[in-house]
Amino acid sequence: MGKKKKTPPDIHWLYEASVQNVDTDLDFGRRVYAKHWKRKPRTVREDFCGTAKLAARWVQRNKLNEAWGIDFHQPTLDWGIKYNVSELSEEQESRLHLICGDVLEEITPKIDLAFALNFSFCVFKQRETLRAYFKRVRQALNKEGLFVMDMYGGSESVIAKSDDVREIPGFTTPEGAEIPDFEYIWEQADYNPINHDTTCHIHFKVPGFRKIKKAFTYEWRLWTLMELQEILLEAGFSKAEIYLHDFDKDGESDETFRLRKTYENCQGWVAYVVGIK
Repeated sequence: MGKKKKTPPDIHWLYEASVQNVDTDLDFGRRVYAKHWKRKPRTVREDFCGTAKLAARWVQRNKLNEAWGIDFHQPTLDWGIKYNVSELSEEQESRLHLICGDVLEEITPKIDLAFALNFSFCVFKQRETLRAYFKRVRQALNKEGLFVMDMYGGSESVIAKSDDVREIPGFTTPEGAEIPDFEYIWEQADYNPINHDTTCHIHFKVPGFRKIKKAFTYEWRLWTLMELQEILLEAGFSKAEIYLHDFDKDGESDETFRLRKTYENCQGWVAYVVGIK
C-alpha cells in the first residue's frame, strides 16, 4: 500500500499570505481620504471581497468603524467567516456586513471609502460595463467619498508565457498547522495585444507537497492607467489620481506610494488608482 498523500495547505491561506497586505491598503486609503476631506473615514466597502480580510480588519481597528463586503462566491465568503470573521469580538462582528451578490447590483448604505483591490475589477472587459460599475460605486459613496483600486503594469506585464516567482515566509494557521516558507508563482499564460485580454494563473510550491497548479486563474483585461482615469471621470468622479511607488536598492517596491503625473517605463509596477467624489 502506498503512502497516504498529505493534504496540501488551503489555497486561501497561501493567497492571503502571498498577495494581501490589508493594513497597507487601509493605511493608504485613510491617508488619502484625510488629505482630501480633512477627517478620518469611518465606513468602508470592500468590493470583490473574497475572504473579507480587509473589511474584517477595518472593524478591528476602531470601535467607530463599520464595513461592508460584497462577493459573488459564497464558499469563499464562508471561508472568510470561518477564519477572519471568527477572529472578531461579538461587538466588532456587529459592525461587519457581508453580502453574497453582484457588485453591479447590490446596494449598501452610503460609505466613506470603497475598495476594489487585487485587480479584481479587471474582470470587466468592456468599457461600458466598467463605467457602469464605477457609477455604482460613486452612488454608494457619501458626499465626501473616495474610491481606491490597484492596478499593475510595466513592460513585463504584456509578455505571455512568463513567470514571476517570490519566496513567501512561512506561518502558522489558527488551527496550528505549520506552513513552511513557500513559493508564490504568478504566471502570465496569455496576452492579446489587440484587446489587452490576459490570462493569468497563481501556483504555489510548498515544501513537502506537490506543486499546487492553477490555484487561482484570472481572465482579465489589462486596463491602462489613463483608461481608468478617463472612465472614472466619465462615471462622474470629480478627480482621478494615480499613486505609484519608488524602488529600493534590490529593485523592489519601497511600498511608499506618491501622487504621480509621470513615471519611468519600468519592467513592473503596481499603482493605486483613486477616484474622488
